[in-house]
Amino acid sequence: MGTEHDSGRRWTVGELARATGVTVRALHHYDQLGLVSPGERTASGHRRYTAADVRRLYRVRGLRQLGLSLPEIAVVLDHGGADPAALRQLLDAQLRQVRVQIERANRLEIHLTELVAQLDAEDVPRPDQFLTTLETMSMYERYFSQDQRDRLAERRAALGTEAVDAARAEMSTLIEEAIRHQRAGTPVDDPAVRDLVGRWTGLGALLGTDGAREQASAGRLWDDHREEISRRMPWPAEDFLAAVEYLRAARGAGRAV
Repeated sequence: MGTEHDSGRRWTVGELARATGVTVRALHHYDQLGLVSPGERTASGHRRYTAADVRRLYRVRGLRQLGLSLPEIAVVLDHGGADPAALRQLLDAQLRQVRVQIERANRLEIHLTELVAQLDAEDVPRPDQFLTTLETMSMYERYFSQDQRDRLAERRAALGTEAVDAARAEMSTLIEEAIRHQRAGTPVDDPAVRDLVGRWTGLGALLGTDGAREQASAGRLWDDHREEISRRMPWPAEDFLAAVEYLRAARGAGRAV
């Protein structure tokens, strides 16, 4: 198309649309914004695009592919590249947005991978259990900061699927032991309960949930939604709620010793 530019060719809006792949509607929109407008008129008054207009259109498309908005592109083109600092500022801002989008995509990938793994497991969850998982994710994000969620996800990734699954199985075992001790009325300072609390704390250290901030976030989530969370567990809600409170009391007793 460069030889046609050099020969002084002029294009109607339809011809330019066919030659460049830009829709007529988009060209009209660019014209209305003053971004790319036909630079000449024929003797009969018809507007035509010149080679300079086509070059400007390609610059618009290139900047658009970088994610710049049309108003931002107008600023760049109107300065003719004579203000590198202004262009650098726009590109820096765009780069920050792209990095945020990448982080969001990475977090979404982690969530989707976990849900797909859950669906691929031998014991495939019912649709209502799947939706419950999604709801729990939303609840979790309200109480844990992005930094906390990222660090916990990194810890899970470092441990690997098998280790995380083993930790979850151990956690279920500990909850069942806590339920039995709570039902039996075992004192929270009993050696067996202290051992149980120690193993619970060890799991927290393994999964990265033992930090003060993480424990505070988990505590707030539990205090605000204990009944709802208990209903979602595979144990009777009243048993699970009582077991968690029993473990909290046992941990408190351990600190007091």
